[in-house]
Amino acid sequence: MSDFVLDPRLERDSTLLMKLGLCQLRLIEDSRWPWVLLVPQRSGISEIFDMTPLDQTMLTFETAIAAKAVKQATSCLKINIGALGNQVRQFHLHIIARDEGDPAWPGPVWGHGQASPWSRDARSDFTERLLEAL
Repeated sequence: MSDFVLDPRLERDSTLLMKLGLCQLRLIEDSRWPWVLLVPQRSGISEIFDMTPLDQTMLTFETAIAAKAVKQATSCLKINIGALGNQVRQFHLHIIARDEGDPAWPGPVWGHGQASPWSRDARSDFTERLLEAL
């Protein structure tokens, strides 16, 4: 893990909440959706199949606990999970809370409008509920 370096765009667009066993759990800087990332702390990974079978298993476990925590923290209708990587090659997994009537519903969140920064209170409230749910 010592040679792991976070992609500059992921670092710019998100904030580290905590380190899990394999991944960094990061909050996306867009308050329109409760949206977190899991970034495996491994260098040179751009696809899930680049990971060892053990890391793939750990990623699955961490995805499930993070997604469940987002659902519990938000009481959202649906959790979207996706790994695209078209703009940022470093493997990362998006976990997004979705509700009917959210700014992009029922379409995808990618490329929809402009990001809206979190207020300090909203960020603090969501983060506290999320970390408590973990």
